[in-house]
Amino acid sequence: MKPDWWPGEDHEQFTDWAIAQGIIVNGVYPARFPGRGLGMIAIRSIEEGEAIATVPLTAMFTPNSIPSSFISKFPDKTPVHALYAAFLTNGDPSDLQPYEPWRKTWPTRQDFEDAMPLLWPSSLRGPSKYDTSSSAQTFLPPSISGSWTSISKGKRECNYETTHQNLLAQQESRLQKAWDVVVNVFPETDWESFSYHWLIVNTRSFFFLMPGDEAPEDRNDAMALLPFADYFNHSDVACNVKFDGRNYVFRAAKHYDEGEEIYMSYGPHPSDFLLTEYGFFLDHNDSETLYLDDIIFRDLGKTLQEELEFQQYYGNYQLTAGGVCYRTEIAACMKYMAVEDWRNYTLGYSTKGFDAQKSEAIIRNWIKSYANEADTAFTSLENLRSTTKVELKDQEKVKLLLKRWKQIRTLCGQALETVSC
Repeated sequence: MKPDWWPGEDHEQFTDWAIAQGIIVNGVYPARFPGRGLGMIAIRSIEEGEAIATVPLTAMFTPNSIPSSFISKFPDKTPVHALYAAFLTNGDPSDLQPYEPWRKTWPTRQDFEDAMPLLWPSSLRGPSKYDTSSSAQTFLPPSISGSWTSISKGKRECNYETTHQNLLAQQESRLQKAWDVVVNVFPETDWESFSYHWLIVNTRSFFFLMPGDEAPEDRNDAMALLPFADYFNHSDVACNVKFDGRNYVFRAAKHYDEGEEIYMSYGPHPSDFLLTEYGFFLDHNDSETLYLDDIIFRDLGKTLQEELEFQQYYGNYQLTAGGVCYRTEIAACMKYMAVEDWRNYTLGYSTKGFDAQKSEAIIRNWIKSYANEADTAFTSLENLRSTTKVELKDQEKVKLLLKRWKQIRTLCGQALETVSC
């Protein structure tokens, strides 16, 4: 008799295939968790430090797994993601056939359409970067969409690197770049098939860099796919992972009882990043962060923004449940201090002109602006749902967005409690 968590015949056959490839499976097995899909479960008591899965280099899907005759069709510096997705879409069937047991366990295109904002209808995600014909409102959080409903965001006068903001536009750009390269080589490439395989790669890759090699400029070009290890779901409490050039080894970070789910960490990412890149977010996330940049730049003109940039305090103003970051505090006191006093304060020379209460009042208003955005979005989504303007297949997406905006509103409230005034 199969256990309640049994994942299905395809996953059982794939696990046998993975073991035949040299992957060591020790005390764990893929499992189906009600309402949450697939993950990794302990099938016996596991002790802290035990190696529970080992994926040798020979079983990993790396650029060396793609025939050189296929790679030679592409120009130098083609993104690795593009090569992987191109091969999975346009590779010779005989070269792809060995991976068939693995491919049968992957999410479907429909799974991605349900979970990934990139594929959501414009009625929820707003117009695409490459199709601005729609005037639909976005219901996605600002870190994802780059848009606001309740405020006019401030102009960014200076450029800076922003890893966890404007996430959807960044993702679209990477996909479009990959697509442009591939259709130049394979003009008949099917968009739905290619974008599906690009998302497979994007959601299931592991960092891959041989010891001694220099990391590429784009981290996405140092990625590999690891059969079986891609069952691990994300959590802050995760197994220890190490690649030594020969094996990717996953070790238990704590004791697990039989029947417990075992996780790995995808990195210290805010929930908006997890939703954009992987199609989920956590009920509790120790790395939860919102960004106040658009709100702050609305209050600061070009001259003050340039001063912030010169002093290396420009952008990435973080808001967490514990309050705001020091960069945000520096930006706040700029609003009322004389520039020379502000410079001396940032350099630690003097506190002349600094007023803690004024700074706290400014910061509280910034947080309240974000909280108001959450309230506005939540109300709009509730109205959208009550007027039955949302198709039945999109109801779950609306529920997901309502849950996310409720999290954001709660975080703003927690942060406000830390700022006295």
